[in-house]
Amino acid sequence: MENAIEMRAITKTFPGVIANDNVTLTVRKGEIHALLGENGAGKSTLMSILFGAYSPDSGTILIDGKEVQIKDPNVATQLGIGMVHQHFKLVSPFTVTENIVLGMEPKKKGLLDLSVAEKKVKELSQTYGLDVDPKAKIADITVGQQQRVEILKTLYRYCNIIIFDEPTAVLTPQEISELMEILRLLKKLGKTVVLITHKLKEIKAVADRCTVLRRGKSIDTFTVSEVSEEEMAEKMVGRPVIFQIEKGPANPGKELLKVDNIFVDNALGAEKIHGLSLTVKAGEILGVAGVDGNGQTELLYALSGLLPVKSGSIILDDEDITNYTIKKRIELGLGQIPEDRQKHGLVSEFSIGENCAIKTYYKEPFAVKGQLQKKAMLDNANNLIKAFDIRAGEGASTPCGSLSGGNQQKVIVAREISLSPKVLLVAQPTRGLDVGAIEYIRKRIIQERDNGKAILLVSFELDEIMNLCDRIATMSKGTIVDINDADKITAQEIGLMMAGSKKENAHEA
Repeated sequence: MENAIEMRAITKTFPGVIANDNVTLTVRKGEIHALLGENGAGKSTLMSILFGAYSPDSGTILIDGKEVQIKDPNVATQLGIGMVHQHFKLVSPFTVTENIVLGMEPKKKGLLDLSVAEKKVKELSQTYGLDVDPKAKIADITVGQQQRVEILKTLYRYCNIIIFDEPTAVLTPQEISELMEILRLLKKLGKTVVLITHKLKEIKAVADRCTVLRRGKSIDTFTVSEVSEEEMAEKMVGRPVIFQIEKGPANPGKELLKVDNIFVDNALGAEKIHGLSLTVKAGEILGVAGVDGNGQTELLYALSGLLPVKSGSIILDDEDITNYTIKKRIELGLGQIPEDRQKHGLVSEFSIGENCAIKTYYKEPFAVKGQLQKKAMLDNANNLIKAFDIRAGEGASTPCGSLSGGNQQKVIVAREISLSPKVLLVAQPTRGLDVGAIEYIRKRIIQERDNGKAILLVSFELDEIMNLCDRIATMSKGTIVDINDADKITAQEIGLMMAGSKKENAHEA
């Protein structure tokens, strides 16, 4: 079978880190080829080189058997290579059609011929099963539809090789299954697909072959149907990975968090939480299960102080914190691993050292007589880097924005746990992480439970809720439907309660 892509002995370094170390990748024409690796293994860097966003320090690239120099993305497009980025490159106020044709606009008498463009977009969307309204504005369509626009952009440019960078990281389960169908159709219609991912189930679902990268090196290439998920995980991480979480029974103590009958509006003034009550004790994990958009975000914002509580109360270790500032809540022992690590967890431009001290920068040893102590911040962060296995090329002075998603998450987990809060709010702790990072972070959460912390865990991954939590509160339409011991309820019952049924009804169903 002919090769569509050959990347031979590719090396790429950045300050303090070898992102790709003599990597070789061969992708056959018309196959779906998965590129598997931990966060920071060098997958995106390798594909950014193929797409022309980076130049390799050494190595050669062949497309359809011919050696090429891909100096920038325009050259890649001319060679028939397209890339669907994890963070979409779309102009929000523009329509779907305007985004797709941008830079390659059909013109009539020197002006954009929108009707021709819309017709072409409609034809492409029908051919490839990418249902999207050509006239809709990007700002008004769902994340899944925005991704379809990115795919249509590559097809409009006649790309035969399409790279997908972590395409399911931002999608709902329904959108993920739709994307898998789209990938199968692209293959059927003769396209070559490279799928960057760390999700083993997705590789098993659609990929023909897979290449594993670990710490910048190519480890192995294999036929997916011949290798189990466990074997793939071991190749990726370099050791056996425990998929099932090991934890002993909880030993709950004092009630550390009490939420009593709270009502909360979202930022637009619509009531999203009404009459919600729950308690979390020291030494237990209470999980909140529910379909996205049922008030979980507003609950977390109310607890952390990002949204005001209209009525009801929040008690932290016998103290009413309902109207306290965020800073006061932190000082009283409230920690948080937020659902959006880049928006609420880190300052991307700050170093790891600064981010690890961001909640306590005004206290000793990080401040003495009003002067920030940079060395103390760096020393603290370097200790956390070792303790939490954070991969950072320049140590504590590495800007957090340059870290992989998994390592950014580890920085947040390290900071929050090191502050030893009484109550820890944990939201989507493993979203977008590889199996090694997931295993590590789940272990740390259980360790904190065993250290006597009260943990409130919000996750849309039902497996994570079932495996990690001691009790499960099911949430629907802004309130708690029911709270059950984790060993006394099934995933099916939780699923039905997410839709608003009570446990008895769920059980009958």
